[in-house]
Amino acid sequence: MINIVFFGTPLIALKSLEYLYNSDKINVLAVVTQPDKPAGRGHKITMSPIKEFAISNNIPVYQPNSIRKEPEIQNELKKLSPDFFVTFAFGQILSQEVLDIPKFETINLHASLLPKYRGANPIQRAIINGDKETGICTMITELGLDCGDVCKKEVIQISQDMNCVDLYDEISNKSPKLIEETLLGIYEGTLCPVKQSCDGVCMANKLTKEETKIDWSKPAVEIHNLVRGIYKFPSAYFNYNNKVIKVLETRVVNKSGKCGEFVSITKDGVEVGCGKDCLLLVKVKPEGKGEMFARDWANGIRK
Repeated sequence: MINIVFFGTPLIALKSLEYLYNSDKINVLAVVTQPDKPAGRGHKITMSPIKEFAISNNIPVYQPNSIRKEPEIQNELKKLSPDFFVTFAFGQILSQEVLDIPKFETINLHASLLPKYRGANPIQRAIINGDKETGICTMITELGLDCGDVCKKEVIQISQDMNCVDLYDEISNKSPKLIEETLLGIYEGTLCPVKQSCDGVCMANKLTKEETKIDWSKPAVEIHNLVRGIYKFPSAYFNYNNKVIKVLETRVVNKSGKCGEFVSITKDGVEVGCGKDCLLLVKVKPEGKGEMFARDWANGIRK
């Protein structure tokens, strides 16, 4: 039986924790997750999905504000004598003191084909950049940003209309088995991690507010990719009559029009001119309102 401590916070990591907990080869000693935070309109203090699962299954939970600066929690983890730490979207940087605790390694699941898209937003960046494929990697965690040796990889195809939520789900579903195979391989000595190539390194930096605003002078396909890449997280937007209009679903239309202006309103949506081609707005979320079909929104503002 391989003894692990699981580090994770958001929903994307939950299936991996569930899978490892139910594995007859893995023993989850404890969970480390981010502190409870306000969420939703009422700003109610909310537990992470990882903590909820741990509590419901009587798994000990640790919630450091910064594990690098909390020796008390580090000492508690040492007492558990884990074989591995497993990290998946934990949200904190680990120090060497923390990495030295497990007998073997700290294994991280990263949502890209390393060395491409190291950093905070690999899922969104792959779609925004129009990539046709991405993937997941397990890697040995080292000091530095996603630079450790790669253990296993799996390629995931990105269709032209796949959004970031679709890709989140795909990654969430494919990650558990890859993590288990990695732990077993290293534990049994049958897996040899490979150093990352220096070629093809690129960063997936955190998105800025400026990047989420639609620039209609860009080609329609680039705007379409932006909409897909940040679908509801936090959503691409434009301003109309001093209101923020979030764009949730689009398609590229092979016709021309003046940048940023309505070309036509059809049963399928609103065609807007771009630097190249037009973008069909299918679904939007106007400021102060719920999600709706773009044609209904456009017809409403013209009454």
